[in-house]
Amino acid sequence: MDEQAMKQHGAFSWNELMTTDIAGAKGFYRDLLGWKLQDEKMPDLTYTMIKSEGREIGGMMAIPPDAQGMPPAWGAYVTVDDVDGQMARVEQLGGKVLMPPRDIPEVGRFAVISDPQGAMLTLITYTCQ
Repeated sequence: MDEQAMKQHGAFSWNELMTTDIAGAKGFYRDLLGWKLQDEKMPDLTYTMIKSEGREIGGMMAIPPDAQGMPPAWGAYVTVDDVDGQMARVEQLGGKVLMPPRDIPEVGRFAVISDPQGAMLTLITYTCQ
């Protein structure tokens, strides 16, 4: 998918694995799918970028301390024009805001929501659209 198309409102734009075993996940997906993996040091964690055919398609990280106990899971990000502005709409439509909007430095702003059935989704507004 074209990078600009991924940053349009409503487009799935990123996939992220949170896991208890980063080394095991890296080996599994690298061997299974041929992904190229590159660790990026951040102030409070190491984030592993996933590349396929030279293009960044997702990331992996250890389950953060404030989410300990959650099972390893893949999460999807969907681009929205204004993540803060969408929070009231989520609740008006029967969903829940699970994590209010917060910044990812040099990337954008994101929030985690659930739909009325309980399915989780991350909404993101990229800084550089």
